[in-house]
Amino acid sequence: MDGRDKPGHDRYGKRSSLNVLTEKALAKINLTLRVLGRRADGYHELESLVAFADVGDGLRLQPGAPLALEIDGRYAEACGAPADNLVLKAAAALSARVEGLRLGRFVLTKELPVASGIGGGSADAAAALRGLNQVWGTDKDAPGLCEVAAGLGSDIPVCVLSTASFMEGRGEILRPPQSMPRIPMLLVNPGVAVPTKDVFANLKDRSGVEIALPRGRFGDTADLLRFLDTTRNDLEAPAVVLQPVIKTPGIFSENGNAEVWLSDDSRHVLVQLKSKLSFGSINLYLRSYKPGS
Repeated sequence: MDGRDKPGHDRYGKRSSLNVLTEKALAKINLTLRVLGRRADGYHELESLVAFADVGDGLRLQPGAPLALEIDGRYAEACGAPADNLVLKAAAALSARVEGLRLGRFVLTKELPVASGIGGGSADAAAALRGLNQVWGTDKDAPGLCEVAAGLGSDIPVCVLSTASFMEGRGEILRPPQSMPRIPMLLVNPGVAVPTKDVFANLKDRSGVEIALPRGRFGDTADLLRFLDTTRNDLEAPAVVLQPVIKTPGIFSENGNAEVWLSDDSRHVLVQLKSKLSFGSINLYLRSYKPGS
């Protein structure tokens, strides 16, 4: 039994003395992303290597209280009306699947930029599913929660797991790599919103062919970077058309709005940033990178 099997505690959330559960909603990073084409159901067929940073939003749950959502934090005003938030939609979706499920009052501390392509809203929804599942001891295991999550959004299942994964299908097919190294990561957000739906609407060039997703291990950082050098992010070009300010060297997030620098030497990352960026005002997030941990 690991921490995720113990009542009242897992790698994401913890109980406080006031019986309030706190969940982490970690930033999602698409290290690679290929769009293979549009499916008959309207969704896009994707292939992506996804990992998670150790920076994110916070979600607190007071179980048993009437269902409600309060939003605070740096980006609270950008979240819009609480009634439209994915946290409440996730709670409603799980309640529809679990008869008699009691809900609760959520407080979302929004620290990730909105519409920046790092899965903030999806991670928040996933945190709500995990929190309710943990508090009330429903019979939903990780695959069961991912099934509920898939009905809310294509990248919410991988956010339920919040661990490095190869993502296929429209996002519902997940496979963990055998190993992932810890490497430095620098996220750079220029402070402009680029909604994912707008990026897909402007997508002109799809890869159309599958990449050779590795089945083995990434032995070290250099091994991972060699693989990333063979791939691309198909959403980079349409994102740059919408917001040219985000055109800088690096690895793009899902919708291309948060730049990611990866290196086996954090000093190299900072030197590259200093030499390449010319923004007058940007938001920087410097954290250690913990894929798969």
